[in-house]
Parts: sequence; C-alpha cells; structure tokens
Amino acid sequence: MAATQELPREPVPRRGARRTSYKWIVLSNTTLGVLMAVINGSIVTIALPAIFRGIDLNPLQPGNISYLLWILMGYLLVTAVLVVGLGRLGDIFGRVKVYQAGFVVFTIGSVALALDPLAGGGGALWLILWRLVQGVGGAMLFANSTAIITDAFPVEQRGLALGINQVAALAGTFIGLIAGGLLAEIDWRLVFFVSVPIGIVGTVWSYRSLHEIGVHRTARMDWWGNALFGIGLTVLLIGITYGIQPYGGATMGWLSPMVLGCIIGGAALLVVFCVVETKVATPMFHMTLFKIRAFWAGNLANYLAGVARGGMQFMLIIWLQGIWLPLHGFTFEATPLWAGIYMVPLTIAFLVTGPLCGALSDRFGARAFASGGLALIAASFVGFVLLPVNFNYWAFTALLVLNGIGSGMYSAPNTTAIMNSVPADSRGAANGMRGTLQNSGFALSIGVFFSLMIVGLAGTLPSTMRTGLLAHHVPAAAATAVADAPPVGSLFAAFLGYNPIQTLAGPALKSIPAADRATLTGKTFFPNLIAGPFHHGLAIAFGLAIAMSLIAAFASMLRGTRFVYADQSVAMADGTTGTGVRDEVPLNGIQPPRAGDTALRERRPRRRRG
Repeated sequence: MAATQELPREPVPRRGARRTSYKWIVLSNTTLGVLMAVINGSIVTIALPAIFRGIDLNPLQPGNISYLLWILMGYLLVTAVLVVGLGRLGDIFGRVKVYQAGFVVFTIGSVALALDPLAGGGGALWLILWRLVQGVGGAMLFANSTAIITDAFPVEQRGLALGINQVAALAGTFIGLIAGGLLAEIDWRLVFFVSVPIGIVGTVWSYRSLHEIGVHRTARMDWWGNALFGIGLTVLLIGITYGIQPYGGATMGWLSPMVLGCIIGGAALLVVFCVVETKVATPMFHMTLFKIRAFWAGNLANYLAGVARGGMQFMLIIWLQGIWLPLHGFTFEATPLWAGIYMVPLTIAFLVTGPLCGALSDRFGARAFASGGLALIAASFVGFVLLPVNFNYWAFTALLVLNGIGSGMYSAPNTTAIMNSVPADSRGAANGMRGTLQNSGFALSIGVFFSLMIVGLAGTLPSTMRTGLLAHHVPAAAATAVADAPPVGSLFAAFLGYNPIQTLAGPALKSIPAADRATLTGKTFFPNLIAGPFHHGLAIAFGLAIAMSLIAAFASMLRGTRFVYADQSVAMADGTTGTGVRDEVPLNGIQPPRAGDTALRERRPRRRRG
C-alpha cells in the first residue's frame, strides 16, 4: 500500500464564503447553468419543423435524415464524451474556472446558432457544428456543477441541494419542449437566441460571485486516455445513431459495414482505454474509485436507469403526436407543442419529490429512496404497456405522476450518495464519470428504443398500411411503395408534427377521389392505422425499460447503508495523495477515521442523544 502523509486541510474560503449565503449563491448559479444547458438539450425537439422550414430543408427526403439525427443527437453525444475529461480538468485547474468558461462557450454557440446565414444542407451543417460547440459549453457546466455544489454544502445538506439541482435538470427537459414550441411559432431563431441573455447573466454572475473553495489535485491531464475515450465513445454512439436508419433494402442499418465497424471499433477503443487507465500515473477514469461499493453500485444503477428512461420521452411524445392528440381533434402541426404541455405532470411530480427525497436521504441514506424510486419507475412502464392506445388522459396522467415520483425519489439521493463516497480532490472526475455513464445510457436508450419500436412496426405496419391505402383507391403501385417504406419515416414524420400519410404518399393522393383524399389526410386515419403496430412496438421497448429499471433497483440495493468519505489523507493508486473533507461528517454515527487511514468507513446511522 502506498505510504500516506498528513496534508493540510482544505483551503479556508474567503470571507464571503464563510457566510451561509455563499452556498445558496453557488446553488442558484449552478442551477441556472444546468437549467440552461438542459433546456437547450430538448428545446430543438419540438422546434425542428420550424427550424427545417427556416433553412428550407425537408429532413425526410432521402439523405437528409442524417441532418435530423445530428441536430437532435449531436448535443447529447458531445456532453457524453467530454464530461469526464472536463470534470478531471476541473479537479486540476479549478472547477469554478472550467464552469465559468462553460457559460462563455455556451453563449457563443447560442449566438452563432441564432445567426445561421445559410440554407439547405449548408444551413443544417452550420447548425450541427454550432450545436456541437454549444455541447462543449454544456459539458463544462454539467461536469463541474455537481462537484461545486458538493464543495459548498456540508454533507448533511447535500441531498437537498443536489435535489434542487436535479429538479432543474428534469424540469429543463420539459420547459425546453414547451419553450421550443412557443418560440418556434414566432421565429425559429428565437429557439437559440433565448439562451444568449441567460448565458450573459450567468457568465457575469459566476465571475463576480463564485470562487474556488474545493480541494485540487496536482497532476497532469491524461491526454492519451482522453483521446481514446473520446474517439471510442464518439465512434460507438455514431454507430448506434446510424443503426436506426434504413440501409439498402433493410428497415434498419445495424448490419451495414459502417455501423458494424463503428460499434466494433468503438467498443475495442474503449477496452484499450480501460487497460491504459490502469497503467498511467494520472488516469482520466479513476478505476480505483470502483473499489468503493457505494460508487460502483450507484453508477451501475445510474447507467441502467439511463437506458431505461432515456428513450421514454421520445416514445411518449410519438404516442401523443402520432396517435392520441390527432384522435382528440388536434392537427398534426399543433401536436408538438401540446405533447410537451401534456407531459408536464411528470415534471410537477419530480419538482415536489426531488428536493424532498434528497433532503430525507441526507438523514436516512440513499438506498431505500433510490431503489424504491426505480421500482416505481418500472411500475409506471408496466402501466403504460397495459394502457389502451386511445387512453383516458387521467390514467395517463397518473402514470406520468408515478414516473415523476419515482424519478424524484431516485435521482437526487443516488447522485448525493455517489458524490459523498469519493475524496474531495476527485469530485470533478467522479461527477464526470457519473454524467458520462448517465448520458451514454440515454444515448443508447434512444437508439435501442427506436430500434425495438421499428421491429414492432415492421411486423404488421406494411400490410396494414397497404390494405388501408388500397381501400381508399390509392393505386396499387403507390400503395405498395408507401407500405414498403421504412417505418422510421412514419415515426419521424409524426415526431416532427407532419401528417405522415400526406408526407409519405405525396403525389399519389392527387389521383384519388376528393372524399378519399380527405379521409387519408384527416386527423384519424393514420392514428387508427398505426395504433395496433405501435402498441406492439411500445410493449417491446417498454419491456426492456421494465427490466433495466428493476436491475437498476437491485444494483442500488447493493450500495450499502450509508457511505460517506471523511478521511484526512488518502493515498490514491496513481501515487498522489488526496486531502479529505473538513467539517463534512454529520452527527449520524459516521465518524472520520484517523489521519492516514486509507479506508472508507461504512456504518449504520446511530440515533443522536439529546
């Protein structure tokens, strides 16, 4: 075992940091940063039709789906790839410095997006490029905000603080959906410009108010590790993204040479990365942290929950936009905005339970809350599968609330437990690892959910589509061509708020009687046509979500009771010595070990006397 030495305690904060108000300034600013970054992750989802009209590009034409996927997924891909390295950068050079730079980069990206001067494919490439830049800024904010909060708050208040921060993250997802729909009605450029004043305020505020109080680690960046990880994960996620696109005569591209090469090559690079990280002096991924049960169990639950929940939003939105809302009188063009509004109950439930369960987990530990929340999430997926396609909205609302309660019970306690389990000088890297696993789970989930949905649709949709079109006098050749089109076209048409039949059948509708044409392009034909195949695909996709949620709940149970890192000096495997946390052990029976003790202590909380 490496020898340890007594190191100085954490640097004493400046006078302003001594005041109780400083930690709330930290929470307010980091919550603004996370809220802005998350809103921009989802704000384009509802606004995509207006954006593509603005740059004069039809995303459903052959060869253009890639633009759609990159505008939709590029931001998530960049944050997933960079969040670990940027968290590590914060550990070395200062978390606040990297966080502040994130505001600047994000704001510059937002300005460039709003000023897109090009049209067609060039305009789409401009948006993709600057969405990637915006994603770099978002990754800087994501990677360090949780660590900055953990530095500022004592351990007995971290659950509450991180609960509020996590609420902002989930709320931002649905605020983005609604804001995107509302702003796109005015001008698509406002979808991106709205972040500029927020970014400027956040930048000035952070530079004036925040300063470094966390423990830093004197070490070098692991550039080889960063390169291997970044390239490997990028290539892997590109393969997953292109796997859901048609290839040749197949409905999906999982067997295309490019997709197979990306998946195999990306996975191989990640294996090499894991080997390299055990050899270098200052690794990007602290593999030794996975020796801490609370850390590896929490992150395993985090990844599996990401797989379970990541694609849910898209499936429910397609359900609302493609089937339920048109059946209840909404035009296809209006469905994107209303789908976001009808999903609000999930956010409200999370807003209530997130901070509450975060605060309770400070006192009682994370295991019961996180595991119970994941079980409720699984139960909500069971309910969605059992729900009729043309459901009663109050039953749908009850399941959204159940999912929101489960998410609130799980998110903040799990994040707090992970961050409490690591040394103070590794919090940036630990939070980056947590964020990467979560975002990778989300990205994988979207690809897997869409693939499973397409598999479900491919079995029965072509014959159902052909029969329905022929019954309304569409020529046989045209009906066959539309029916044999990849199901992903119908999904994306509904997702974008287009009338799928009008989009896919095109000129063939001009030659049929007006009454048949009105029926085919009406609000109810496509929803009734796709309802059965969609529910079959939904059952397959949500069946996976149920399994992942339950396995995640089991992983969460393995974390132990309470696990708080509170030592004074710890020898790390890379040869450096980290400084422990000062004044962070609550009066709950978890006492700091003696100086030089390299172990983490796990104890059941004891009742306080007096």
